[in-house]
Amino acid sequence: MMGKPIIRGTRIPVELILRKLSEGATEDDLLDAYPRLTRADIQAAVGYAADTVGAKET
Repeated sequence: MMGKPIIRGTRIPVELILRKLSEGATEDDLLDAYPRLTRADIQAAVGYAADTVGAKET
């Protein structure tokens, strides 16, 4: 998706997951809206964001 990170095996951008979470969506909301998504996918997206922010701080 134009060089942006996506959830493996889907076309769902990591940014979309993070944005939805920041807007108050729960994991269950995301799982209902995106049936191919798993809890592990959501956790991986959050971990990716933490790693990315951490790398920019050092």
